[in-house]
Amino acid sequence: MLTTRRLVIISLFVAQATALNLVERFFVLPIAIPGVKLGLANIITMLAILLLGFKEAIFIVIVRCSLAALLGGGPFSFLFSITGGLLSALVMILLWKKLSSHISIISISLVGAVVHNIGQLFVASIIVQDFRIYVYLPVLLVSALITGCIVGLVTQHSYNTLQKNTQLFKDSHIT
Repeated sequence: MLTTRRLVIISLFVAQATALNLVERFFVLPIAIPGVKLGLANIITMLAILLLGFKEAIFIVIVRCSLAALLGGGPFSFLFSITGGLLSALVMILLWKKLSSHISIISISLVGAVVHNIGQLFVASIIVQDFRIYVYLPVLLVSALITGCIVGLVTQHSYNTLQKNTQLFKDSHIT
């Protein structure tokens, strides 16, 4: 059952993910490589998987991608965002569900970042109707390893802090 408390927390996660997505548009990375972003909104996706549940995490990704597109992204950015976001969320959910006792949050984030980039490259190949675009994959994989590690570290720290310092998430899934 969806309680008011749970709805408010999910709404806060959506707002944070959307805000991070929008703020990230203003970051200029030291290397100007098309398609490379930090993926800060994925911190919220990971925290949602860890703290709220799988359905809630998918819902947050869908709403975040939709809001970001409405707030200045457009239809192509929506296609890239929703494909990468859903694929990475699904893979991270699967990894957390099946292997969380064997691999770290950082490892899950790294795999999520790689899958996110592969999904976006797939969309790009369909849009430009040329699969030779996959020659760009090594560049995106290197960026995914860097950004996935950053997102994973921030997520791990945030998760530990939330678990230690708040009563909201004591039972891992908010009731």
